[in-house]
Amino acid sequence: EVQLEESGGGMVHPGGSLRLSCAASGFTFSTYDMTWVRQAPGKGLEWLSVINPGGFSTYYADSVKGRFTISRDNAKNTLYLQMNSLKPEDTALYYCARGGYWGDYWGQGTQVTVSS
Repeated sequence: EVQLEESGGGMVHPGGSLRLSCAASGFTFSTYDMTWVRQAPGKGLEWLSVINPGGFSTYYADSVKGRFTISRDNAKNTLYLQMNSLKPEDTALYYCARGGYWGDYWGQGTQVTVSS
């Protein structure tokens, strides 16, 4: 079965950094686009970033461009999201998803809280 498990979330101060990981199994990870999305409390889902199978093509939402970096290690079946210069508005539940755009399978999410 397809499994995606996010980790690395936590509480940080504004300006801090976190690196999220998404461990994938149950499918050929290296052949899929992978995506990060998030949902802030009381708000809708927001697409964040996508990366192609080889890891050389990436796209970002304007809200995180220049601050977040998506990457992947196909040998480890793992997707990453490096988050720098975090802002309170980045507080959300972060999900990885298999596939481009919104994907077809999501993990359970990892909580990121940015607060003073």
